Amino acid sequence: MLALWVGGIFIYTFLVTPLIFKSFGRDTASAIVDKLFPFYFPYILIVVILAFGFFLISVLKKNGRHKLTLALLIIGILISLFVNLYLYPEVKKTKQEIASFEKSSADLPARKRFSALHGISMTLNLVLLADGIVLIVVGSLRKNGSGIH
Repeated sequence: MLALWVGGIFIYTFLVTPLIFKSFGRDTASAIVDKLFPFYFPYILIVVILAFGFFLISVLKKNGRHKLTLALLIIGILISLFVNLYLYPEVKKTKQEIASFEKSSADLPARKRFSALHGISMTLNLVLLADGIVLIVVGSLRKNGSGIH
């Protein structure tokens, strides 16, 4: 699950989205990315919840204490829920107020709000990526006997 979590975010953030924006004009690229968001955000939420579920199953089997892993998984779930239930709908609503990114002024209030929301979204996406990477590292260290919990 962690590979799907980290890999999904990495591929979307550093490969797919930049390639789309490099290949098309801003409005066209934005429209393409808009078609991906309804799948991307729920995908991340589902993967994070599944990772949490598998973690709970493994802990119950081993009766282990894994406070750091539990905290990182809860952070991932909370961020994913916030993005899916609040942030993405707000970004989508704000974006509908902008007829064209190529033709509208950067001073337009809707553009400013969109930029702020987009910045929050990008930051949380990178936090989720880092969260997943730390979970992979912690899991690897735990398997190698370092005992980080």
